[in-house]
Amino acid sequence: MRSFDLTPYRRSMVGFDRLFDLLENSARSAAPSDNYPPFDLERVADDRYRITLAVAGFKKDEIDIVAQQNLLLVTGKKDTANQDRSSFLHVGIANRSFERRFELADFVRVENADLADGLLTIELVREIPEAMKPQKISIGGGAPSSVREEKTLEHAA
Repeated sequence: MRSFDLTPYRRSMVGFDRLFDLLENSARSAAPSDNYPPFDLERVADDRYRITLAVAGFKKDEIDIVAQQNLLLVTGKKDTANQDRSSFLHVGIANRSFERRFELADFVRVENADLADGLLTIELVREIPEAMKPQKISIGGGAPSSVREEKTLEHAA
């Protein structure tokens, strides 16, 4: 595995600490990750996203969705102790507990979630606060009036 030194970039770029931390953490955890349950990640519009997880066999009360700052955690807990699998000749349907983590960008929040036909659909929306949106700044015609008055008085004396 090749590792990259991000130190020169950290010195010259202000406010990108979170991005660099994510890159370094993903490089460290290069171990093969569990692909259960499979999921789709879809961009629905410029500021809307959809995550669809295949959770066949799970009921609503067996799935927890927790949204924290910049993290979405989806967990499914299956009670396998009460299941009698002795009569099965082959078990190919995964029926185990899981935990899926999704890193969210700033200002992304979960709008809603729905479970139908074995698919868990989570709708996400990015809402940038009004104060963070680009603003057009008008250019003034001169210096503030209080500064002009002071200069005029100095030249008169």
